[in-house]
Amino acid sequence: MPLFALICRDAPGMLETRLAVRPQHLDWLGQRPGVQLAGPFIENGQPCGSLVVVEGESLDEVRDWAAHDPYAEAGVFGAVEVVEWRKVIG
Repeated sequence: MPLFALICRDAPGMLETRLAVRPQHLDWLGQRPGVQLAGPFIENGQPCGSLVVVEGESLDEVRDWAAHDPYAEAGVFGAVEVVEWRKVIG
């Protein structure tokens, strides 16, 4: 199954919302088979976005799934890019 990278950048001023919604976001990720890795981008010691690598059927399927991330639904993300990704090392 192909891999996809979700590159998510937080909208300005969303740190408190991110922290409040984090438990729901982690639960949501845990329910998805095929999540390979996930974690926040860090700037000045604070989370400012997310990287998620996940298996999926298609780009459209993963984009649809990503739109239901609790962070996305709460407005945390200012921008989300979903691209097919191929693991070469690691």
